[in-house]
Amino acid sequence: MQIDTQITIPSLVRIKPGALERLGLYLARAEYRQAVLIASAGLDDTLVQTALRSLDTHDIRVVQQTAVDDATFERATALFADFPPGTQAVIGLGGGKALDTAKYAAFLAKQPYFAVPTSLSNDGFGSPQASLTYAGKRRSLACRIPSAIVIDTAVCLQAPDALWWSGVGDLISKVTAIADWKLAFHAAGAVVNDFAALLSDATVFQFIARPAHDLDGVGLLGTALMLNGIAMEISGSSRPASGSEHLISHALDTVTARPRLHGLQVGTATYLVSRLQGQGTARIAQVLDAVGFWRGIRADPFSKAEWLEAVRLAPTVKPGFYTILTTRDCLPEVADILDTDPVLAECFTG
Repeated sequence: MQIDTQITIPSLVRIKPGALERLGLYLARAEYRQAVLIASAGLDDTLVQTALRSLDTHDIRVVQQTAVDDATFERATALFADFPPGTQAVIGLGGGKALDTAKYAAFLAKQPYFAVPTSLSNDGFGSPQASLTYAGKRRSLACRIPSAIVIDTAVCLQAPDALWWSGVGDLISKVTAIADWKLAFHAAGAVVNDFAALLSDATVFQFIARPAHDLDGVGLLGTALMLNGIAMEISGSSRPASGSEHLISHALDTVTARPRLHGLQVGTATYLVSRLQGQGTARIAQVLDAVGFWRGIRADPFSKAEWLEAVRLAPTVKPGFYTILTTRDCLPEVADILDTDPVLAECFTG
């Protein structure tokens, strides 16, 4: 067996209250003196000013500052082409669109990238991929994992509840993703990286032991989501973090009149897939209930018709990607689950 040990991991990780106020110190310690700052459009200005003040205090010059409201390949490449001479690091601040844009632009520029999420709605901030729209279609483009990850848990704790639910939904999906990966090994000979699978499993169970929405809980969630990014880097694929539940969510994005946060779709799909797999269902339901996830879904239910269409399309989303959906026509089972499962009561309309 040939084993590739050439992986990249962040050299700096700070997950604690007040980390944003120390951002400049982290760059200064690495001797980066000129940085590009790419932030989410509409981000609370106090967060931007906190970052700028910290950078200024430590004599870090912001040579370019940009606000991003979309995540496109074209925008990322244009930003990269515009980086001023002497740029030594790229900082992404805010939500997923800004972070993915900054990550890919830094990758093109071969510059160190500091990921500074202000919410934890999915695992994308620490992954070796950038989710960007290219020619109108969403793509996951390979790039480098961040050089540094800075998570201010006090800032993330103040993010809207829906972003918290989304992050937990994306994390809990690793339960079904790993089961699909092992199924693909037994049924189709897919290569499983045992360490990546173990790391992904461990991140989930660490959070499951304490799914509380407080500073410690946010720290556990941020750590778990980051380590899932590293699991993907280790395996060289999305398998440790993505299975049939992600296929359903991706298909739903193409058919729904109103896409929701990625983790809300994925978390709900995880519960459905666990029923199909016959494993993990009670634990998944319990964790999602503990964090308020189901309350959020019931307050704004999904369309049953759209979900059934997404389940029908899901096996075609990624040809050759073996999951529980490959083993049989799961649509009749899902239709029955949506109609009869007590956990999903009031989560779907129509």
